[in-house]
Amino acid sequence: MLANNMLDQNTSGHNPFSNRRKEEQPANDHFRATRQWLNIIFMIGAMAGVLLYLFHTPQTAGIIVILASMVFKIIECALRFIK
Repeated sequence: MLANNMLDQNTSGHNPFSNRRKEEQPANDHFRATRQWLNIIFMIGAMAGVLLYLFHTPQTAGIIVILASMVFKIIECALRFIK
């Protein structure tokens, strides 16, 4: 009986998750495209750095690539705080 009652409530068109807060980007985010590009550069650089670190004999090259890609992430974070 309880299961049927719960089923009726969920299928009656009422979405139980409808009261969740909607995450929308504010209209004044001028740096959104720039931040997305910086994130893409960071992710590609971090993956390349990890691969270099794991498969290249002197691991120093991988560490340098990872640190260089972190500069892009720091710039992206600074832009996020500026907005």
